[in-house]
Amino acid sequence: MSNLTISALKKSFGAVQVLHGLDAEIQSGEFIAVLGESGCGKSTFLRIVAGLEDSTSGSITIDGKDVTQQAPRDRDIAMVFQSYALYPHMTVRQNIDFPLELMGIEKADRGRRIAETADLLNLTPYLDRKPKDLSGGQRQRVAMGRAIVREPKVFLFDEPLSNLDAKLRVQMRGEIRNLQQRLKVTAIYVTHDQVEALTMADRVMLLNRGKIEQFAPPLELYDHPASVFVASFVGTPPMNLIDGEILADRTIAALGTTFPYGGSGLGDVTLGMRPEQIKLATTADAHFSGRLISSENTGDRVNLVLDVVGTQMQVSLNERHNIAPGDVIPFKIASDKLHVFNRATGLRIP
Repeated sequence: MSNLTISALKKSFGAVQVLHGLDAEIQSGEFIAVLGESGCGKSTFLRIVAGLEDSTSGSITIDGKDVTQQAPRDRDIAMVFQSYALYPHMTVRQNIDFPLELMGIEKADRGRRIAETADLLNLTPYLDRKPKDLSGGQRQRVAMGRAIVREPKVFLFDEPLSNLDAKLRVQMRGEIRNLQQRLKVTAIYVTHDQVEALTMADRVMLLNRGKIEQFAPPLELYDHPASVFVASFVGTPPMNLIDGEILADRTIAALGTTFPYGGSGLGDVTLGMRPEQIKLATTADAHFSGRLISSENTGDRVNLVLDVVGTQMQVSLNERHNIAPGDVIPFKIASDKLHVFNRATGLRIP
């Protein structure tokens, strides 16, 4: 297991700056997910850690040793790519063996490592097959096996499940997480899929335009988003974000009514409400009412789109109800489920 330190890491392509001075401490044995929209710099960050891309400035250290200028082969890092990158003319055994042969490891030791890795990944029956004879999930296991067999200090995953169907993705993300915990190896996993990040990672590094917006455990991003960007990115359906104002009586005026507020300050804010934390209410205890525009039944939930005094909002209910478009429905939300952000800066107000 190895510690990884990222210090003031920057990357520019000509006049375009892609990474804006990233700082991060990754602890030994941690599983870190790097999450963000397309173009936010997450794959560039991973390639720099791997040594496949040079940084413009900043440093990377592994176990206290500066590897910023080292070649990829000298960093003791293994990477699993989105495209599998298997050699089609080689068998599974040969694909897994290839990095060991390049490392100059003796044949007997290579055979032992291949056997152990194949057993770990349930690939033993397929060792003599070629990639074209394998399913997508099996190919992904071979790609992981080729990384595992090297016994590296750090594993890097670059959106490894993007080419799999939905059911197999669920299965494989559990397998990857269980494997990482068994091996107790430090791992960095790049993804654009928030479900993968939240279910797999010890901590999530959420990037926004080349900057770290928040770096925290998954539930902290959900429960205490640091900014409007985090609040809107994490959660499905996304958080409702509404213009509001903190009043002198310690309430927030929004949606034509007021909400209790235990914080401090005055002035314009953005009020956040997660759709799944808004509940049906009676007329007497409702905070607001909305006219139903449409509903979507997903089986376990019903997602509603509402018009609330001209503002479109989403509500997600875990029970089915006999409601129809045009109905006016009362709702409430607990005061501790409200999220308040400075409207000018977009940052969370404690």
